[in-house]
Amino acid sequence: MTMPSALQSRYVLWFILAIPAMPMLASLVSGGMDDEGRAATEYLLHPTGEFAARFMIIAMAATPLRMLFPASRITRWLVKYRREFGVAAFLYATLHTLLYVIDMETLTAMLGEVTALGIWTGWLAMIIFVPLGLTSNNVSVRALGTRWKSLQRFVYAAAIATLVHWIFVHNNLGAALVHFAPLAALETYRIWRNASRVNSPQPETTS
Repeated sequence: MTMPSALQSRYVLWFILAIPAMPMLASLVSGGMDDEGRAATEYLLHPTGEFAARFMIIAMAATPLRMLFPASRITRWLVKYRREFGVAAFLYATLHTLLYVIDMETLTAMLGEVTALGIWTGWLAMIIFVPLGLTSNNVSVRALGTRWKSLQRFVYAAAIATLVHWIFVHNNLGAALVHFAPLAALETYRIWRNASRVNSPQPETTS
């Protein structure tokens, strides 16, 4: 299966990644309310967080999917553009955090619930996202060298924090697992595959 030629353009991809945010931003600008009378800053918290998690999962799944389906053009495409998905996750997470801050209105209100498991794990994920998102560019890759990959590995901690945040904020284990279970399976496969390569006997060489 071949990827549409339009998707080989980063501009087209970024337009697609921005599509979910367009109606959200329109609702914020118009000050719209949902059927339950909730302000946009409240009812958009869930979808912005969901898209942040989804794009993060896609970015993280690219490498194990490529290992599982090495001949697939789709997985090659995912690996090529995984950084875009990672940055999109960071941007949606930033919007999610800003909506939360606006909805809470005061620092006192935020501090009052910051010790709750579902809340501080969300802050932890966002704190990790910041350096990952800000260094997801070619300039940072060149400047950091081998340290860049070490920094990006913190995304695994962010993923765990995001999962816990989702489960305990929404009290919904099922929806969180639907998103994260495939990623967990793929990462388990990646770890097993890498371990197998390390432990496999090397062919003997003759002098």
